[in-house]
Amino acid sequence: MLTTSEQLPLQKNILLARLTTIGLGGAAEFFSECKTVEHIRAGLEFGKRERLPIQVLGGGSNIIFPDAGYHGLVLKIALKGIHFDDDGEWMIARAAAGEVWDAFVCACIEKGLAGVECLSGIPGFVGGTPIQNVGAYGQEVKDTIEKVKVLDRVTLQEKILKNSECGFSYRTSRFKLQDSGKFVVTEVSFRLKKNGRPTIRYPEVKKSVEAAIPLPSLADGRESLEAMRNVVLSLRKKKSMLIDPNDPNSKSVGSFFLNPIVEREQYSALSNVWKKIGDGSEVPAFPFQEKKKISAAWLVEHAGFAKGYRKGGAGISSNHSLAIINCSGTARDVLALAAEIEHRVFEKFGIRLVREAVVI
Repeated sequence: MLTTSEQLPLQKNILLARLTTIGLGGAAEFFSECKTVEHIRAGLEFGKRERLPIQVLGGGSNIIFPDAGYHGLVLKIALKGIHFDDDGEWMIARAAAGEVWDAFVCACIEKGLAGVECLSGIPGFVGGTPIQNVGAYGQEVKDTIEKVKVLDRVTLQEKILKNSECGFSYRTSRFKLQDSGKFVVTEVSFRLKKNGRPTIRYPEVKKSVEAAIPLPSLADGRESLEAMRNVVLSLRKKKSMLIDPNDPNSKSVGSFFLNPIVEREQYSALSNVWKKIGDGSEVPAFPFQEKKKISAAWLVEHAGFAKGYRKGGAGISSNHSLAIINCSGTARDVLALAAEIEHRVFEKFGIRLVREAVVI
């Protein structure tokens, strides 16, 4: 192991494929696992001094590195610690950025804290959740985040951003848009309801709950929240959206594309196109403020990419049409398939898909 003058733990030629859920990517020229904020500062200073590009890495669940590797410095965030601060009928749960997200959700449910139960089973680290405003089954982290502690990559100073300062929107935030690359998230604080009950906003969840558990008869807090967690985990497992070494369909970055949000006029135009070329069914969409959110999965499938589709070393999950999977291929294979899907969807429907995955 190399060591810089700042006592930064530094390694060379670390294979990145092993650190991502999709299992792709060559070696990092320089690599450091940062267990303290001081380690992160030292890494940023080293990169600046050596004029190296720097990539921050969390749980590796939403990122694709190139086959040739990363010719720079990868800083893997390994900050640990979960703390609970009582605040009357609420609890403030503070989690370090390197904590595994699902382990944090478990810890909250065990304490009977409501607000993140529908986000069970999502891979990745806590630090990545505010960046893309992680959400699933009717919950988003913006609903419960109290504040985000960050390290400014230029000044190397820590600052705290309140929820209202984070610019949260559908699967995005200021950390992903105007301030992309400006901050490193070091800690996230959530305001959770003590002895709370599960949130049921999503029709698929409501149907599964009614079929699986007598939720109204379950006690507030841990009992009802654990039951909800089990339902969510079951739904995710059926879609191969849980990381499972025995499930080849889970070798992905989750949903590769965002659900497009369009003006109502554009949705009407799409509906008219589909009436002419389709089977008479409705184009699935949901109200989103004054606009429409269209199902990206529907667009992918109806552009000719069915579940289980394979091309070269990449494919579409057999259980979820938005998941592009690594079939013992390369990053080039996955990105080529993604580009083909984007082209076909635009060609057929006039809609440009936006990638949720981060491609380095």
